[in-house]
Amino acid sequence: MNIKKVGLTALAGSLVATSAFAGALSLSGGAKVSYVTGDGNQEIGDTAGRFAMDQEISASGSGELDNGFVVTLTHGMSGEETAKSDTSSLTLDMGDMGTLSYNDADGHPGLAGLEDFMPKAYEQANDGIGGNASAIMAKQASGQGFGYDVSVGGASVSIGVSDGIAAKADRTDGERDTSTAGANSSSSIAISYDVSDALTVKAGVGTEGQADGKELDHATLGATYAFGPMKVGYQLNDEDDSAAGGTDLETEIYGISFMINDSLSVSYAEHNTDKSGAAVDQEIESIQASYSMGGMSINLKESEGTGIGAAADTNHDATEILVSFAF
Repeated sequence: MNIKKVGLTALAGSLVATSAFAGALSLSGGAKVSYVTGDGNQEIGDTAGRFAMDQEISASGSGELDNGFVVTLTHGMSGEETAKSDTSSLTLDMGDMGTLSYNDADGHPGLAGLEDFMPKAYEQANDGIGGNASAIMAKQASGQGFGYDVSVGGASVSIGVSDGIAAKADRTDGERDTSTAGANSSSSIAISYDVSDALTVKAGVGTEGQADGKELDHATLGATYAFGPMKVGYQLNDEDDSAAGGTDLETEIYGISFMINDSLSVSYAEHNTDKSGAAVDQEIESIQASYSMGGMSINLKESEGTGIGAAADTNHDATEILVSFAF
């Protein structure tokens, strides 16, 4: 009997200790259905048809350490293969000391998060219409890497670093393939500063390694200004290729959005890219609207572009309707 009492007491104590150190666990997700016509490209799902659907599920767990730091693990799955992990991240929130993170995929540390921060009702003006993207620090935007975010003197600073070394397909004991390390490495820093309640200035610089050993240098600078329900913005992205005969890109983005009410917003944007050596510039205009009904939103975008891909007489127009649900 005494042995049973001791065993039960030990088990109870173990359960109490386990629950005391257990972190919070949350589950979220959603689904999207889109219709695209004209020269537009589907941005969701695995189809090139007019209609497409995509779904995603994200699980997030966090726990507090003895020193007050908070560790959070997020694991996301999307697409038809729900067992496929598209995004995973591990963060360490150190309070005033900032936040360290490791992003397995689709993380946006550093400059990658400033690709297009113009006011918009729905999405970037050039999304789904093709041509030269404004993608700055593309490898950090879609690959693995470390990030560090901290607030310094009223400014938000974000640093991103990626070695770009992929694991070998036939690796053993964590063996790494260093043959393409230079072609995928990247580093960048981005800064955001609220000059006032209405004016925000953002800037960043970064470098990406290329297969030929050369580098792509990136820079962006822009600002947004809000007055009442309206917000306007301007941004300049620059990409310089150090390789002989490399292509340089300069993209100017203008945006204006207006909140008609708490549920309905509209916006207009221009996205113009100058490609070195090209005879014409790529110019894209987009009008957008978004209506929110709690966990459901309806988004509409009408876009027109000339000189797509910096090619003469290559004009595209696209209409997109996307309905999304979230839980």
